Amino acid sequence: MQPLCDPAQDRVVKQVPLPPHRPLDNDLMFPAKNQGKPDWKLIKEHLEREGRIAKKEVIKLVTMANKIFKNEGGLIHLSDPLTVVGDIHGQFYDFLKILDVGGNPEAQKYVFLGDYVDRGPFSIEVLILLYSLKINYPRTIYMLRGNHECRQLTSFFNFMDECKYKYDQELYDVFMDSFDNLPLACIINNQFIALHGGISPELRNVTDVNLVERFREPPKNGLFCDILWADPVDNDDGICEGQFRINEVRGCSYFYGMEAVSRFLERNKLISVIRAHEAQLEGYKMHRWDGGQDFPMVITIFSAPNYCDVYNNKGAVIKFKNNDLNIQQYNYSQHPYLLPNFMDIFTWSIPFVAEKVTEVLFHIIQPRDGEAMDEIVDEDDIAKFKELVGDQQHKNKDVFLKSKIKFVFRMMQIQKGLRQQSESLVQTKGACPDNRIPKTLLDSIKDSNGAFQTAKMADSINEKRPGLSQ
Repeated sequence: MQPLCDPAQDRVVKQVPLPPHRPLDNDLMFPAKNQGKPDWKLIKEHLEREGRIAKKEVIKLVTMANKIFKNEGGLIHLSDPLTVVGDIHGQFYDFLKILDVGGNPEAQKYVFLGDYVDRGPFSIEVLILLYSLKINYPRTIYMLRGNHECRQLTSFFNFMDECKYKYDQELYDVFMDSFDNLPLACIINNQFIALHGGISPELRNVTDVNLVERFREPPKNGLFCDILWADPVDNDDGICEGQFRINEVRGCSYFYGMEAVSRFLERNKLISVIRAHEAQLEGYKMHRWDGGQDFPMVITIFSAPNYCDVYNNKGAVIKFKNNDLNIQQYNYSQHPYLLPNFMDIFTWSIPFVAEKVTEVLFHIIQPRDGEAMDEIVDEDDIAKFKELVGDQQHKNKDVFLKSKIKFVFRMMQIQKGLRQQSESLVQTKGACPDNRIPKTLLDSIKDSNGAFQTAKMADSINEKRPGLSQ
């Protein structure tokens, strides 16, 4: 696709490539030489340059991928060489880095542990490229379901808004139906179980995953819920009262500890649980609860660096080769600037324009040095004003004018405050692409200068499942 022209040659940042001027058409996306499969390399390049894909082509991609997902079991078995990827959360330009770090998808096997959407502003681009890869390499690219691949969270966070902004409600519904087809877990080298959240009191044998009715919206409790929502206890010894305890942070599911994991692994002859679901400063965490063990019982992998543009964390992937496990870290990639909540430039500029108009009005009506009130007061204006508010409220023109100036000055202060608030929102846009974090929390994230722990604590309100009892 040819990029937009720049006949005036007056672009300020000339090193940024011009975006494609129209969506990829069907003949380019699905060339005859590919036997009906999408040209994923062209799609990748097009999306990287901020190009768009037409709605009918996106639906075609989803339909083709759904046929593959439906034929996969709830539990899949994989062997190395293999790259394991954690949460991506709509960070498309970091996803491109993942494909560089993890290995060429033409030759490297991948399993993605879910949470492809929400929080970041490029979830649709992530899905388009992932689905294109899945269609081209159905036996080496695997996608598991995360807790955000559901209607409840995508409507609470920003994926629904993104779909409506870039396409419409119909495409959102198409993606939601597609998420219902995703597998839930996989076994790697017959030694590791990989899933999004964790184990469950109802998960005794790994084959129990295949008994889950997965072609639906995830329920609020039970095995299906726990696979997507459960967390390991956050302590050094792995002690958890009663093996499993209620997960008050998420508002659903459980925390699991060393005893529960040890019994599960021993019963199923596995070495470790690999999961995603939680942001990590280094991009991963080894839960070494038993000091006598060389290998951690649980490994958390998180692949979205500088999460929400404020966490300042690294991303990481796990690479299996010859039965060896290696963690590979990477930093975040620059991405195109977007106004918060998919706001248009007109709406964004209103507070700034209003402030400047009020300032101009204030300077117009304010008397200049040596200028008498009589010289700038309109008699007809005063007469009309008196008819509305009563003659007794303003005895003379000076009082009227001073009141007018005072009013405009107050308006100017109000507009300035609105403008500053709007500017603060734009500066902290990455923390609230869903537009649902209170401003006090935005300020605390901003003031912390991106410190990981402060950002994580301030953002913890968004870790709880919405719509459930607090």
